[in-house]
Amino acid sequence: MEFEHSHMISKSNRLNAFGEYYFSKKLREVAQLKAEGLDVINLGIGSPDLPAPQAAIDALNEAAKQSGAHQYQSYRGLPELREAIAKWYQYHFNVSLNPTNEILPLIGSKEGIFHLSMAFLDTGDTVLVPDPGYPAYTNCAKLAGANIVSYNLKAENNWLPNLDEIEKNLNPKTKMMWVNYPHMPTGAAASREFFQQLIHFAQKNNILICHDNPYTFILNENPISILNLEGAKDVAVELNSLSKSYNMAGWRVGMLAGATPYIEATQQVSSNLGSGMFKALQVAAAEVLALDDTWFEDLNEVYKKRKIVGTKILTALACPPEAGQVGMFLWAKAPDEIKDIEIWLDELLHATGVFLTPGFIFGQNGARYVRLSLCNTVEVLEKALKRIEGWRAKI
Repeated sequence: MEFEHSHMISKSNRLNAFGEYYFSKKLREVAQLKAEGLDVINLGIGSPDLPAPQAAIDALNEAAKQSGAHQYQSYRGLPELREAIAKWYQYHFNVSLNPTNEILPLIGSKEGIFHLSMAFLDTGDTVLVPDPGYPAYTNCAKLAGANIVSYNLKAENNWLPNLDEIEKNLNPKTKMMWVNYPHMPTGAAASREFFQQLIHFAQKNNILICHDNPYTFILNENPISILNLEGAKDVAVELNSLSKSYNMAGWRVGMLAGATPYIEATQQVSSNLGSGMFKALQVAAAEVLALDDTWFEDLNEVYKKRKIVGTKILTALACPPEAGQVGMFLWAKAPDEIKDIEIWLDELLHATGVFLTPGFIFGQNGARYVRLSLCNTVEVLEKALKRIEGWRAKI
């Protein structure tokens, strides 16, 4: 008997707040172009192409053979992983964390964004999110039933928020603020002075600062944890991840760090929605977190070379990126004569096979910008550069 769609149960009203994720739709188009024979060079996605540390692979293989590895694991994560995270924070950020109750391992930091939202937001609460910024901050707040207030990040203020401007527009229900430095997509870095101002702002206005910090070791000479600042633990938590720093995006290993009440509330959510992380992944993550600075030095030598070619690509498109950007992306303002950025990038894609990300997907303040990912080899980037130079020469 053929199923009649008229009898399907209707979807939740909360889904009406979401369109299809841009990359979901665009990557289908890219796949279709590939199927039609176009050699597409994807400079849009920030998925590290470099190998994970060999120490992670070896530890994963060995741990997977052990008895008990395939059983359910603790909701709080293995003690040895929490110990490794604590040592990592102490070594890299000079932050002291109690591994028992100030650290929560995550199945990727994106999980933490959702769990924090569910743990601290009630229907009608207000969340401050950056524009431009990572769409997950907004989407998870919507799922929690919260109201979204975007705060402006602009080039003239080095992509930092104007806290005085934000303060004037607060309401009594403002409860949480998402912050992300080094910033995605703009590559802006924040100083210790800014973080101290942010902590004072949160203390004064009784707001939880959620700092998302996954890009801190990529082309960034001054990694900072907000938790290193005085008073931070009272008003701030921090997310971090092995995805970008250790080329382990598909492994889905992240962490939340903060004061015990924040960790316990978030863990209360996660324990009801999941059943712990595969033990072998946790053992491997602990091994990786013990690597010394040589890992990051070697990693960044690769990214430095890629950044040079990436800069040439954007310069060839008449939109050179500003100096001083950190992280694994380049952010550049499109030429003034381009009226519609999305149409322009579609023309680029179909004419050259090179895919770049339009900045509008990160918010209104990104509407005139494009983002280029450095997650491609120098050879692939140079290939893209030659195609773009040839295309520009014809028009």
